[in-house]
Amino acid sequence: MKTVEVGNIKIGPGQPLALIAGPCVIESEDIVLKIAEQVKTIAGRVGLPLIFKSSYLKDNRSSATSYQGPGRDEGLRILQKVKEQFELPVLSDIHDAHDAEACAEVLDVIQIPAFLSMQTTLLLAVAKTGRVINVKKGQFLAASDMQTAINKITGEGNDNILLTDRGTMFGYHNLVLDMRNLKIMRDLGYPVVLDPTHSIRKYGVSSSDKRGGAKEFIFGLSRAGVAAGVDSVFIETHPDCDNALCDAASMLPLQRFEDLLRQLKAIDELIKPHLSHDEDGL
Repeated sequence: MKTVEVGNIKIGPGQPLALIAGPCVIESEDIVLKIAEQVKTIAGRVGLPLIFKSSYLKDNRSSATSYQGPGRDEGLRILQKVKEQFELPVLSDIHDAHDAEACAEVLDVIQIPAFLSMQTTLLLAVAKTGRVINVKKGQFLAASDMQTAINKITGEGNDNILLTDRGTMFGYHNLVLDMRNLKIMRDLGYPVVLDPTHSIRKYGVSSSDKRGGAKEFIFGLSRAGVAAGVDSVFIETHPDCDNALCDAASMLPLQRFEDLLRQLKAIDELIKPHLSHDEDGL
């Protein structure tokens, strides 16, 4: 399996668990800087390498009147400030192929949203930047079907790929995290990220409605994913979830962030030495 490097962070086999974390969307410069400072402090205290995440645009909101973010230019300006002030690599979503070059000037990791994971034009445009690409598996895809996204990206000479599972839709509204998918995607040859905070969203209910997420499952799903051998976890977090402007019902309260990270690090350190031998003799 390939090891992917994001700045001085190595993600892949034998490497420590990497963390991708931050608020769902950029609400303001002040809020993002405050969260970045807290998340960096906590990750440093626990001893996990951190990539800061926040979206400059959320283009798949259920209502046209919902807050979508500050937009590309302002959002990238704020993320550049996070990058410089806190010396952190940064990640954000992209929705339009025309944004690829601007994103590549700032972002260390460009993320393909799950709903767009099969969009050829978008994948090719991002691949050509040479940046690390985090492709979220579409809720509608089998894990093995991520090979098609990989082929599009590597066809442009870029193999800096992360694959993220954020659940699969069986029926309507609920997502299910099938732990088998984590191994299936790792077997495609690239590091795998688990996103438990999006997997517990309840679609059809506004993300600002407390019924729109099941936060009680975040800890258990995260522990299970790390025990299954993921290379990174993706945690959206906020200090005031009830008043967050996006995914309020599914983000982890920042007050519980350190507790979760300490549990995940302990599991990762227990599991990693055994991963390469798990299937011997089977």
